[in-house]
Amino acid sequence: MALQLIVQLVSLICAVSAFPTTENSEATFTLHDRASWGAAAATDTRQLATPVPYVVLHHTYIPGACNTTLECAASMRAMQRYHMGLGWGDIGYNFCVGSDGAVYEGRGWRHIGIHAGKVNSLSIGICLIGDWRFELPPPQQLATTRALISSLVSRGAVSPRYRLVGHRQATPTECPGDRLFRELATWEHFEAGDLKTGNMVNKLTK
Repeated sequence: MALQLIVQLVSLICAVSAFPTTENSEATFTLHDRASWGAAAATDTRQLATPVPYVVLHHTYIPGACNTTLECAASMRAMQRYHMGLGWGDIGYNFCVGSDGAVYEGRGWRHIGIHAGKVNSLSIGICLIGDWRFELPPPQQLATTRALISSLVSRGAVSPRYRLVGHRQATPTECPGDRLFRELATWEHFEAGDLKTGNMVNKLTK
C-alpha cells in the first residue's frame, strides 16, 4: 500500500508543468496533465476549431472541493468514469481547477468538450471542482481560473474578444452555483444573456 502511494506521488510530480499565463508574463500556475491523474484513454477526440468565442464556467457540485493533488486526481478519475458511463467518450470538461490552486487537464484545448449543449463546439469548458452554490471557491482557485483563461487567449485557443458565461446560460441547470455565478458576473468579458435561446450564438463573431 505504501509503495503504491509512493508510485502515485512520483507520477503526479513528474507530470506537473509550470504553465505561463502569457508570453510576456512571469505568472504561472501548476498544470497536471491527463497522465498524472490517471485518465483513461478517450474515445471521443473530435477536434476543436480555435480560437473559440466562449469560455463556459462550471462547478461539480459532486464531487466536493479537493484540497490536495491526490484528492483532485481522484475527483478527476471519478468524473471521467461517470461521464464515460453516460457515453460521452471522456470527461466532459476541457480543464478543471482544484481548491489546491492547480489546473487539471481534461480534454484540453484541442478537443471538443461535452459540457454546454449547443455551444460545445464554440467553447472551452472550465470546471471549478466543488459545490459553489453558497460560498465562493478559495482565492487561489479563482486566481488560477483567471490565469488559465489568460493563458488560453495567449495560446490562440480562446478569442481575445471571448464571452464568459456560466453553464446555466447554456442549459437548464443551477451550475456553476449561485455564489460563483454572482462572482463570475463581475469578471471582465462576462456577458449576460441566454445561450439556450440561440440569440447570443446567432450574433456571434470571433
